[in-house]
Amino acid sequence: MGGAVSAGEDNDDLIDNLKEAQYIRTDRVEQAFRAIDRGDYYLDSYRDNAYKDLAWKHGNIHLSAPCIYSEVMEALKLQQGLSFLNLGSGTGYLSTMVGLIIGPFGVNHGVELHKDVVEYAKERLDEFIKNSDSFDRFEFCEPHFVVGNCLEISSDSHQYDRIYCGAGVQKDHENYMKILLKVGGILVMPIEDQLTQITRTGQSSWESKNILAVSFAPLVQQSRTEGCKPEAVVLRESPPMCVRTLQDLARIYIRRTLRILTNEEHPARNNTQRVPQKRKRRPCRRRRRINTYVFVGNQLIPQPMDSEDDECIEEESKEEEQEKDIEPVKPEEPRVNHLRDKILSLPLPESLKAYLLFYREK
Repeated sequence: MGGAVSAGEDNDDLIDNLKEAQYIRTDRVEQAFRAIDRGDYYLDSYRDNAYKDLAWKHGNIHLSAPCIYSEVMEALKLQQGLSFLNLGSGTGYLSTMVGLIIGPFGVNHGVELHKDVVEYAKERLDEFIKNSDSFDRFEFCEPHFVVGNCLEISSDSHQYDRIYCGAGVQKDHENYMKILLKVGGILVMPIEDQLTQITRTGQSSWESKNILAVSFAPLVQQSRTEGCKPEAVVLRESPPMCVRTLQDLARIYIRRTLRILTNEEHPARNNTQRVPQKRKRRPCRRRRRINTYVFVGNQLIPQPMDSEDDECIEEESKEEEQEKDIEPVKPEEPRVNHLRDKILSLPLPESLKAYLLFYREK
């Protein structure tokens, strides 16, 4: 599934193409997509395919096409402080982007059937926190992944503001998914080959809207041997449902204050605009000018013939002259991590600096 937009050379190219095709329509979704490099969620030997609008699967590891994820992110209508449940959380790519929007006081849970995929997702998340400068440009709600079958979630589990299911849902499981949703919440899932947005408008009322025709592998149903009860997936005790410590709250607010100060000191670096691409000229075929001869009375007179290609050449030469007058675009300077620099410059013990930086060694 995918292929709706052109392939890009890097993550920013991919996002530009998704914007142009109107899959990404809001600033907050664009910022989240630009902050997380899709290539970081690929195995190294497959990274060349990361910026194509195609799904990728290797063993149990799976990523949906970028156009699908962008439609999902837009349909969820994410805001700060919301609770989010990702059923079939996979590599954690989507959950990490969601965490950048819902912020540190949200809830970000993922349920994944395969243990090896959960381990892979945790590795990718740890790599993002330790090495990505994007981690310091956002307030982040860290995803918490658990191993289990999303059709076996404990009946007393927490209800969520936003839910996404990354596998095809059969009709007889639709109500099961809906019950996990709070009143006023939004559920996005593929059902009957349609990516569907469901809003819970009351205790027993929902509104549905088809978003996009899709093809997803169906949810895996756990085989039940006679007399054996499947293990329930418990999410109630998962962080951050527990009360935050004062130490954790202090770190959140100190980093927030420092981020505001650095953004005020360096406003030019706080945008997601791209360097303008070089304008492409219209391709033209070039042909020689051919002289023909006509008789006028008894004389043979040469008659030049101007073709449309000559006009095209003239237009192209004008464009070249205009481009000479335009100043060349300077290459974009590497982004500076001002928050990190600010923390390191503070007159604080090294252990406290390390804590404010989430013990990052970069």
